[in-house]
Amino acid sequence: MLSKRTEPRSIATQLVVLFTVCAALLLSCSLGLFYWIVVRHALEEDNAVLADKIAAIRTGLTQPGGVDELSGELRSPRTGEAAIYWIRLISPDGKIAAETPGMDRLLAPSVFPSPKSTSQLPIDYRADDKIFSLLSQNEMVGDQNVIIQIAQDRSADARFRKQFRTLLALVLGVGVIASALIAVTVTRRGLRPLAQMRRALERVRPPHLNERIDPARWPSELRPLAASFDDMLVRLEDSFTRLSQFSADLAHELRTPVGNMLGEAQVALTRERSPKEYRTVIESAAAECERLSGIIDNLLFLARAESAEQQATRSGFDGRGAIEKIASFYQVPAEDRHITISCDGNAEFFADPLLFNRAVGNLVDNALRFTPDRGEIRITVRSLENGSEISIRDSGSGIAPEHLPRVFDRFYRGDASRSSAGTGLGLALVKSIADLHGGTAKIDSAIGRGTTVTLAFPDKA
Repeated sequence: MLSKRTEPRSIATQLVVLFTVCAALLLSCSLGLFYWIVVRHALEEDNAVLADKIAAIRTGLTQPGGVDELSGELRSPRTGEAAIYWIRLISPDGKIAAETPGMDRLLAPSVFPSPKSTSQLPIDYRADDKIFSLLSQNEMVGDQNVIIQIAQDRSADARFRKQFRTLLALVLGVGVIASALIAVTVTRRGLRPLAQMRRALERVRPPHLNERIDPARWPSELRPLAASFDDMLVRLEDSFTRLSQFSADLAHELRTPVGNMLGEAQVALTRERSPKEYRTVIESAAAECERLSGIIDNLLFLARAESAEQQATRSGFDGRGAIEKIASFYQVPAEDRHITISCDGNAEFFADPLLFNRAVGNLVDNALRFTPDRGEIRITVRSLENGSEISIRDSGSGIAPEHLPRVFDRFYRGDASRSSAGTGLGLALVKSIADLHGGTAKIDSAIGRGTTVTLAFPDKA
């Protein structure tokens, strides 16, 4: 059974949760520390008061008649005053010499800790929904060792601690809610530029690809993102422009042979024709189909090369031998026009031999097409520091400078003298082959001085 893929949380949700959790932890630690300090301080004060009380009792017992005086005070409490301290004196024989009235019902002598002559911390004891702090000490009264048992009623302190905890819990809850609300407000305000950027990007449409986000108006954290989006829009605009131009050029290139075939067929069908005339029409249609097939093959190759579907099977071969074979292939049409094709240099190439031959063959065919009779084509190979290169130079009329930046574009034929021949895909195919090998293709031309196309191929490394 396939597990359901959980959607990732939004950045706003993560920020709100993180801020709220951190605020809750901070508040919990702060309030917990505050509670501990307050309760600790109250406890120390109670212990100090209890120690003072037992010190006063010890001082009173050292006076003449101290036991009787203490016993009288315990039997005659102040009117309307609630008992806070419960005191008991135990004689050496274990009898109770004096105690606060009613103490025996709440606090039996056995619940008190063992008496010590030195100071000690009291222990807590719960009785009848009350909390007492119990303390026992030995004291010499005359020549007798008596035990002082004293209990302090700390029920009010327990109620205070409970109420204080409730108050702090309420403050913590309100603080967490307030932190969440603050986190939501701050997060929305902080992420507002992202929403604005999203709306800016939503306005970008094919007719408005020239619009930009302008990184200067965004916060510093978003400027790299805005700059990347602007760069992406530049690439999209360029690709869209080239695609539109390519579609228009493709329609024009395909319309011409299709129109020629359709026109010749319609003319041939206007009346009865002889077999020879039908054969001429069919031969013309076949030539146009062959031209269409060449255009389609070249376009498929360019598309595969750009989408990385075309793979270059590289191997090492002798460049001089390769160019001499290509030159010999074009030797017959060159001799018919008295054009000289020469080969110079020596170099080892590491490339796909078939693609290399196709690229160089296209360049030689292109040079042969635009070189005047009795002209010259020179093919030169040479080794480089990190590869090798091949140059094809013709003695044709050259290309105007304004057309050079676009000669490697598909279907581009800016020179009027060259517009009547070819499909405008030859140089685009050559550049794609060079790019496929990780190499470069460049062109140098001037009116009246011919054209030189140079392909560079990298080494095996």
